[in-house]
Amino acid sequence: MLHPERKATIARVIEDYQDLMHRLVSTHLPEFMEVTVTMSQAKVLYTVLAAGSLRLSELAARLGVSLSTTSGQVDRLFEQGLLDRHDDPADRRQVVISVTPGGETLLGRFRELNNEQLLLLLERIGDDSLALVERAMRILADAADPDAGPELVPSDTPATTDRKDDIS
Repeated sequence: MLHPERKATIARVIEDYQDLMHRLVSTHLPEFMEVTVTMSQAKVLYTVLAAGSLRLSELAARLGVSLSTTSGQVDRLFEQGLLDRHDDPADRRQVVISVTPGGETLLGRFRELNNEQLLLLLERIGDDSLALVERAMRILADAADPDAGPELVPSDTPATTDRKDDIS
């Protein structure tokens, strides 16, 4: 069980993350409006791209939705030229889904928009705070490693900045 102080800190980090996401969406809405897929469709594309290719039934299971819901999403993305589908040579009753070059281009545009937003933010941060952000990103990336242990950074690592004075 988490210590109450640690639990409160985690809650504040999540709140700050949500605030950041809200600010990014509100300031960069025009750029994201040019993207022609829904969030559900983007999830389908990212899931398939991460796997390389998936059977339709596997995709539905990974997304945690029904086969009919997944089939409808795949049909719309196929019509847009973002997904390809073909029969599984091992079992012709199964449909295998993969991302087309057009789908990869669209996902690349998502990454570009995210990178552009992040670059603008990072350029506004002073050197000391930028080093702290770099370290924090490395820590989060390490924590996202599926082989990572339960705690990556010792508890006695000193804090190096106050939350309110990070932007210079």
